[in-house]
Amino acid sequence: MKNSKKIYQLVSASLIAAMYAVLTFVIAQFAYGAVQLRLSEALTVLPMYTSSAIPGLTVGCLLANIIGLSLGKTMIWDVLFGTMASLIAAVLTRWIGKSKNRAVRYLLGPFPAVIVNAIIVGIEITIFFTDGAASMAAFWMNFFSVFIGQAIVCYAIGIPLMLLMERNDLYKRIFRIDSIQ
Repeated sequence: MKNSKKIYQLVSASLIAAMYAVLTFVIAQFAYGAVQLRLSEALTVLPMYTSSAIPGLTVGCLLANIIGLSLGKTMIWDVLFGTMASLIAAVLTRWIGKSKNRAVRYLLGPFPAVIVNAIIVGIEITIFFTDGAASMAAFWMNFFSVFIGQAIVCYAIGIPLMLLMERNDLYKRIFRIDSIQ
């Protein structure tokens, strides 16, 4: 049974990665740049329900950023820093998901993806994409543009996704919580 659980977790992580990459690619015109509306970022609430979402989101973001690189919509820095931001946010989201307080989960669950991306991607854009005009003012402008795009997607779509996942414990059936020992 132990191998079955590992295989299921690998498949689950792979499906999450594929969903993230495809959702990003489908709306590529809005998914890259200082103002991003990646529908795939709504999936960043999934680590609250399964640890498989941590590698899934990380690999999905890596793939999406490699696709962006191949489309000429981003640079190698986004492959590195954007992926790192996704990993950090996913780990923090997993930690928040362990809270028994439903209000805490709903209020804070989407927040790591919002704040971590705003900070890391905001710094990245300021340093690598401002043609030597990096300043605190440029950082704050980039921070807020990323923050707003992330907040819109993570809260406006992420919270309904959470409601759907928790309806009749759907997440337990999808991620086979407690069914594979």
